[in-house]
Amino acid sequence: MPWINFPKIEGQSSRQAHVDLPTNTYERELGKEGFYGPATQMYHRHAPTSWESVDGALRPRAFDTQKLIVEGGSPWDAVRLFENQNVAIRFLQLQSDMDHLVRNADGDELLFIHAGDGELYCDYGRLAFREGDYLVLPRGTLWRIKIRNPVSALMIEATGHSFGLPEKGMVGTHAVFDPAILDTPVIDQHFLEQQDENRWQVVVKRRNKLSTISYPYNPLDAVGWHGTLMPVCLNWRDIRPLSSHRYHVPPSAHTTFTAHGFVVCTFVPRPLESEPGALNVPFFHNNDDYDELIFYHHGKFFSRDHIYPGMLTLHPSGITHGPHPKALEHAEKMRGKSTQEVAVMIDTRDALDICDPALGIEWEDYVDSWK
Repeated sequence: MPWINFPKIEGQSSRQAHVDLPTNTYERELGKEGFYGPATQMYHRHAPTSWESVDGALRPRAFDTQKLIVEGGSPWDAVRLFENQNVAIRFLQLQSDMDHLVRNADGDELLFIHAGDGELYCDYGRLAFREGDYLVLPRGTLWRIKIRNPVSALMIEATGHSFGLPEKGMVGTHAVFDPAILDTPVIDQHFLEQQDENRWQVVVKRRNKLSTISYPYNPLDAVGWHGTLMPVCLNWRDIRPLSSHRYHVPPSAHTTFTAHGFVVCTFVPRPLESEPGALNVPFFHNNDDYDELIFYHHGKFFSRDHIYPGMLTLHPSGITHGPHPKALEHAEKMRGKSTQEVAVMIDTRDALDICDPALGIEWEDYVDSWK
């Protein structure tokens, strides 16, 4: 849209966003459309998260998936934690092989494997996976999982829509990760050997209701295929993040997948900014257009206190958020070092609803962790 957009400076300000802040100030960014639209940096005397209390729906929240009790052996038993009209977010736990097949008729499915490993058997063949993998399953794909070690995974459904790759602009198509690194299913001997004439059931989800289709044979009976639609696999270790030693790169630069109404970003270990005067912690910013949900997968989370792998934080649109006090206190000690964290961020254009199971695993004192 044609924004009212022209540069202006008022009062004490830096000449470059996120660099050489005025003495004893804290920078806060106000922006449109996440980090893609026009933005202004404000310079404050106090950290914008120095509140005494927050009452109401905009309270920052945290949740611990390690407290979930999940029973069943199907992805449709996965606990639904958050949702809106564009996305549904569940947490899957599998202790044994799936004894049936599933199909999501509501949208593409993205699985992020938090723990465990195994094999995905689907229409297209066999695809081995491990901890840290993203599995993109196009809408309508028939699949099941055979585990080697118990699996826990974040499931992200693009309701009514598809997952794609972000535009990479002037850095080129090979930046962040080369699409050639994506793994795809193979029709190999293992896949052919699992084809049998036994009775199989397919449980299909459509409009969040389940239907069961029975076959007198295994419907994963393909012997070949060709085309441009297929599941893909990407491990976070194959992501090479954009970074700058002179400037703090915004979270949007870490976008891994896009979908209608939300994006999925991946934070992986990267060098911290080394030049004096450049911010080397996330800048305070308003979530004026997006809710921000982060799943913490691995490592030590530099900008957060009391957060460990398996937790989720939700920062709703309408409230400023940013690093915890200890991150600000230790920022200079970290200059020129590297982060040691892996996390998945889901930024949603429309507000997320918190489902009842998430309320049962909430850390309610998270809002006070900035004090």
